[in-house]
Amino acid sequence: MDLIIKNGTIVTSSEIYKADIGIFNGRIVAIGETLTSDGAIVVDATDKMVLPGAIDVHTHLAMPFGGTVSADSYLAGTRAAACGGVTTVFDYPMQRKGMSIKEVIDSKKAICEEEACIDYAFHCIITDLNDGEIIDEMESAVQDGITSFKCFFVYKKEGMMVDDGTFARLLLKAKEVGAMINLHAENPDLIDYYVNQFKAEGKLSPWYHYLSRPEFVEAEADKRAVHWAKHLKAPLYIVHMANKEGLEAVIEAKKEGNNDIYVETCPQYLEFTNAVYKREDGRNFVCSPPMKGQESQDALWKAIKNGDIDVVATDHCPFQSYEKDWGKDDFTKIPNGCAGVENLYPYMLSAAGEGKITYNRAVELCSTNPAKIFGCTHKGHIAVGKDADIVIYDPQKEFTISVDTMHSDYDHTIWEGKTLKGYPVQTYSRGKLVYDNEHFVGEPGWGQFIQRARRMSNEEKNNISSDRS
Repeated sequence: MDLIIKNGTIVTSSEIYKADIGIFNGRIVAIGETLTSDGAIVVDATDKMVLPGAIDVHTHLAMPFGGTVSADSYLAGTRAAACGGVTTVFDYPMQRKGMSIKEVIDSKKAICEEEACIDYAFHCIITDLNDGEIIDEMESAVQDGITSFKCFFVYKKEGMMVDDGTFARLLLKAKEVGAMINLHAENPDLIDYYVNQFKAEGKLSPWYHYLSRPEFVEAEADKRAVHWAKHLKAPLYIVHMANKEGLEAVIEAKKEGNNDIYVETCPQYLEFTNAVYKREDGRNFVCSPPMKGQESQDALWKAIKNGDIDVVATDHCPFQSYEKDWGKDDFTKIPNGCAGVENLYPYMLSAAGEGKITYNRAVELCSTNPAKIFGCTHKGHIAVGKDADIVIYDPQKEFTISVDTMHSDYDHTIWEGKTLKGYPVQTYSRGKLVYDNEHFVGEPGWGQFIQRARRMSNEEKNNISSDRS
């Protein structure tokens, strides 16, 4: 062993117990009492929790959008992630007309090889099938470890939306090759209708961003997507769920036995309601889908507690305040997106410290489930053989979020002034210390690309079960 973490309380998705962790060459090699090894670095975690690193499966780093580029580069975004206890990020490179999946992914890999401070993976956004070439390429992409692809039901004018036929083709191909389709679900025609109406009426404050895409506009698309996934018997992952009605459709589908339909929500929907759009700085909270009413927030928290939501991730896509100010007098000009990657794990663990959920549930939502759902076989759990992606967490440390203490490149945060109960004090990425007591101590280029395992179909799972019996 070259590193031993001693005297800590280990927290997994299912257990809490005291033990030492022995690490060698970036992997966990021993868990037990009074571990020793000549020459090993020893870290004392007395009175601290020892957790698997979080996996933020929803970030948009250096993403061109809304006439600019999101504020965090791959270096800044992964640096911030490490300082919040996130040891793996998933980014969303975008395929455009004429581009192949491999071309898109390889271009991002080249950047991450130089900049990424922690491990990384990709979901590829599909916007155009290139006369069927993308459908054919999905199988080879899965073999290369890209096992999830994203679609938009929105952004029609921006050339990013897929229609129902294209969505169905992608669902069926993903099912065939062992991949999954991720979906941003909102109804574009209703959004366009309301935007045009509000512009004609001169109603241009951020409040009308919310009113142009309220609960039922998101819910319709959620229910449509669930309908196709159920009847095509294909896996589906709905990103950034923000409304009660759509959430209920997913929960009902799960109860009917559709276990390959997954749902993600984000911390901003758990913390803020649509009331933020009436604030003077309401433009800073503009994201899509927008924060919804209190009824939806209550439903999200209930589903978090009941196990009906599978993942909490961030949709991290921050912009500078002067860029948000472009839409000060016209909400349609506000770049959509907010910060969150450094706040994900501390926020959910603080919720545990406050008694809203258990620490086990926080780990499950932010680490274990993301690893299982997206095929990160060496991540998401503290166990022998897993990567030593470890967070040492002080449940007694109070921390107040401020842009001045974050590690991103943005100049404001929607989390300004939020006080958390408990905070990470160290983060290890494959056994390397990358964050130490509010300071980043890692290095660009340390992160590695994660080649993920393909998904097994329900038929394959059933065959394995039959063989074993």
